[in-house]
Amino acid sequence: MQATAFVDGQGRISLWSREAESLLGYRPADICGTPAVDLLITPDDREAALMAGRRRDGAHKGWDGATAMRHRDGHEVRVALRVRPVLGDQGPAGWSVNAADMRQVEQLEFDHAILEALFKQAPISITVVDTDLRFRAVNNVAVRDLALPAERIIGRRNRDVAPYIDFEAAEEHLRRVRDTGESAIGFPLRGRLPSDLERDGVWSTSSFRLTDSAGHVLGMCQTFVDVTEGHRAKQRLELLNEASARLGSTLDVVGTAQELADVAVPGLADFAVVDLLQATVRGEEPAPGPVGEPALLRRSGLRSAREGDPEAAFAVGDTVAFSPGSPQARCLVGGRSELKRKLDADDQSAFDTRIAEKLRASGARSVMVVPLRARGVTLGVAVFVRHHDSAPYDVGALALAEDLCSRAAVCIDNARRYTREHTTALALQRSLLPHDLPDHPAVETAYRYLPAAAHAGAGGDWFDVLPLSGARVALLVGDVTGHGLHAAAVMGRLRTAVHTLAELDLDPDEVLTHLDDLVVRLAEEDPECQGASCLYAVYDPVSRLCTFARAGHPPPALVLPDGSVEFLDNIPPGPPLGLGGLPFETAEYQLTEGSLLALYTDGLIQAPGQDIDVALDRLARALAAPSRPMEQLGDTVMSALGAERRSDDVALLLARTRVVAADKVASFELPADPALVAHARSLTTRQLGKWGLEPLAFTTEIIVSELVTNAIRHARGPIALRLIHSETLICEVSDGSLSAPHLRHARTTDEGGRGLLLVAQLASRWGTRYTREGKTIWAEQPLHPAEAPLLHMYEAVDLIT
Repeated sequence: MQATAFVDGQGRISLWSREAESLLGYRPADICGTPAVDLLITPDDREAALMAGRRRDGAHKGWDGATAMRHRDGHEVRVALRVRPVLGDQGPAGWSVNAADMRQVEQLEFDHAILEALFKQAPISITVVDTDLRFRAVNNVAVRDLALPAERIIGRRNRDVAPYIDFEAAEEHLRRVRDTGESAIGFPLRGRLPSDLERDGVWSTSSFRLTDSAGHVLGMCQTFVDVTEGHRAKQRLELLNEASARLGSTLDVVGTAQELADVAVPGLADFAVVDLLQATVRGEEPAPGPVGEPALLRRSGLRSAREGDPEAAFAVGDTVAFSPGSPQARCLVGGRSELKRKLDADDQSAFDTRIAEKLRASGARSVMVVPLRARGVTLGVAVFVRHHDSAPYDVGALALAEDLCSRAAVCIDNARRYTREHTTALALQRSLLPHDLPDHPAVETAYRYLPAAAHAGAGGDWFDVLPLSGARVALLVGDVTGHGLHAAAVMGRLRTAVHTLAELDLDPDEVLTHLDDLVVRLAEEDPECQGASCLYAVYDPVSRLCTFARAGHPPPALVLPDGSVEFLDNIPPGPPLGLGGLPFETAEYQLTEGSLLALYTDGLIQAPGQDIDVALDRLARALAAPSRPMEQLGDTVMSALGAERRSDDVALLLARTRVVAADKVASFELPADPALVAHARSLTTRQLGKWGLEPLAFTTEIIVSELVTNAIRHARGPIALRLIHSETLICEVSDGSLSAPHLRHARTTDEGGRGLLLVAQLASRWGTRYTREGKTIWAEQPLHPAEAPLLHMYEAVDLIT
């Protein structure tokens, strides 16, 4: 606010403006006509003013300065004065005086200095636009960034001078500020400056409205602060954080390579590929190939920002060969990255022909080739590409790519090592499992075994179908706690032990007791042995009786011929193997011919997030068609339970029961009288005649004679002879003694001692099994003896003679 007054030739105030009244408090009526010098406070100022008025030349000169003046209420007011002479026709007529509060003048000067500094010295870009968003003023930094003289910028709009900046976003904010008056602070603006079209930049932009003293909008002021480096650092940190979260989510070599490509696009590249050495993919230790030979790799990861991956010369899974002079081969050999900031024709030709053509066709602008190294070993190579519409790579981008590849390489190497261990464990596990189930007269069988998903590791599930004496069969499944090589090794030891125990013809509860003792000893030797579970069943096709015992294992499912399904929960569960000292119990079920037993490990019915009752219900529905072919039924069960996606091994054993017909079994009670041995031979010959097995009469008579004679001599109680006509001819002699027979070679002077040796020579299999009532000695013969049994027969005759 500027005050105006007029002082006449006599030094009296003759004009006093309203602004002067506001400045010093005097009304025109009070001040007009009074000497102007009376407003001055200091005597020196008054004296100087009087002398200037008296001087002849004073009428023709003006005066600027600052002085102290008295306010009407008595306080001092510092004012800035501008005094100019007013000349009339007759000479000097007086002086015009313009005055302003010195504080306001100083503030104006300070504001002007600030404005001058901002526009000439500020290190940031500042522009002023009018209400039509056209430039009205720009500072020196803006002139530099826009690469145009100020006169060519003034009057134009953002889109005219910076077409590669996101001007639409900038103008939208300007319009909002113009229309609402609300300042926009720190909104990001992206693009490329005309002064550096190869560099993508980010600016923190603020806008505010400019108005005059009456509140009319004059325009908007914008400031631009370059935050590109901070933005890039933030992007790098976010990319590395994303990589830490995504890389190595699965222990799969190829999957981890694909994760690296997925993380790199679009944050680091428009196109990325990851190629791993063949040995890395197989889980083997990578080694450099022959010098001068093309490097063979497997395309393991690929991602493009463009639909259909047009830049890819090879698909995932393809074998890729790099010539010795290519950038990829150099990286593999030297272990150093290569940066092609601007990919020219010579750079493109350095790549193998097929890849170079794709780079040329896709408009590749900049390329980085980075080796994947972990623990001093090169595992493969990654290639990152940017197109012409993206900024070229620089050393900062290369450092980020190397950091990313270093993290990925560690995850890939972990997956490689795990793949090697998993493959070894799986091979060991499969070698320990039965390769095929024997065809047995007691049951028709089928099995399914699926290893756990790769990330979980090979497990210790197993199954077996073991032939026993008397046409019986043992069915079992088991599960060793844990995964990996250790679990597979423990499984192999338990399976071997079961085979040995089955040969002894022990009852199911006794078998589990011996297995429990074995697991306890294994745990004492190796703390990593955490226990196991097992279900053991023995089925007799003659009596149709099936005896079960289980140790911490899920109960089997029984499917009757009518399709009804029952889970045999009445079988005492028993403790898991390895607890030691706890008893196991058995349960017996009489099975109808054609019944189906399903024995399985818990991996079939247990899965994260799945209720076990729901799984059992699915299993029951899948099994409720027992007439289906066994192989088809196995596939149905595995599909219904989604076994392929399990994190644990799955073993399934299906057994459909058969029955030995009553007319194929002959039993005889014999008193303990040596004279009745001939009667036993007669009964045997007669029964073999009924079955049409006359060719076996001679050898069978010898076997029966020796076994019955031994029972009469060495045993007590009643003697039972049983003949079973199954896939083999089975001869059994039972007595009430628990004494064990021994096979020995008699001397030439001995009159006896050759009985069991004769039996061993004539039978294909023989043995002893113990029951609660005594023991049974049994011998099997093939129904159609070949040449070898005939030789045994001749040897037996020699022994007799």
